[in-house]
Amino acid sequence: MVGLKIKEYLDENGIKYSYLSERAGMPMNILSPTLNGKRKMSAEEYFMICEILGLPAETFAPDKKVSKQSE
Repeated sequence: MVGLKIKEYLDENGIKYSYLSERAGMPMNILSPTLNGKRKMSAEEYFMICEILGLPAETFAPDKKVSKQSE
């Protein structure tokens, strides 16, 4: 699921869930189940998260491997 890939990216890059929650305006009780694959993410939420992370939308496509940001 996309949420799990985003969670993996956040973990690998040391980005706090609280940072994403605040920037996206998503309460943690909504964001957490989304990142854990227990809640479906809307397209609007997905594109907003990609924008906040500064990533192209295809980054978390099913056939893509998530990797650390370039330094």
